[in-house]
Amino acid sequence: MGFMKGGRNINTVFLAIQENTVLVTALIAWAIAQVSKTIISAFEERRINFRRLVDSGGMPSAHSAFVTSLATAIGIIDGWASTTFALATAFALIVMYDAAGVRQAAGRQARVLNRIVVDLNKNDFHPERLKELVGHTPVEVLIGAIVGISLAFWRLG
Repeated sequence: MGFMKGGRNINTVFLAIQENTVLVTALIAWAIAQVSKTIISAFEERRINFRRLVDSGGMPSAHSAFVTSLATAIGIIDGWASTTFALATAFALIVMYDAAGVRQAAGRQARVLNRIVVDLNKNDFHPERLKELVGHTPVEVLIGAIVGISLAFWRLG
């Protein structure tokens, strides 16, 4: 017997989620961006780094692809004047601003701190290196948004 809550079997819930074209479209956009990022990284580094499949930062922004695909799909399904589209668009703009602004700045700070750590390591001090690739450039955010919007129109429009 599956997990029951409110009379619903967990299998029924998973089936319903799979039929949610808005969510599935956004997840596909995220996956396309992450795989693209891994391929681009492989060409740049001349080796395949499978961690890029789940890492943040890099070209294109999977965050932007996900949220713009979500907002666009909601616009297509619920209507461009709907409250849910407005909410999804506001959410997308906040996520993209954070990706290109706040997290990009955090990455720059990490680079500076890592240089300081290198200098300190000369004195036998070994703190953990900070992750430097945490944010996106505006171009990476823009390309991610184009991926997300295009996919939503292709699948649902």
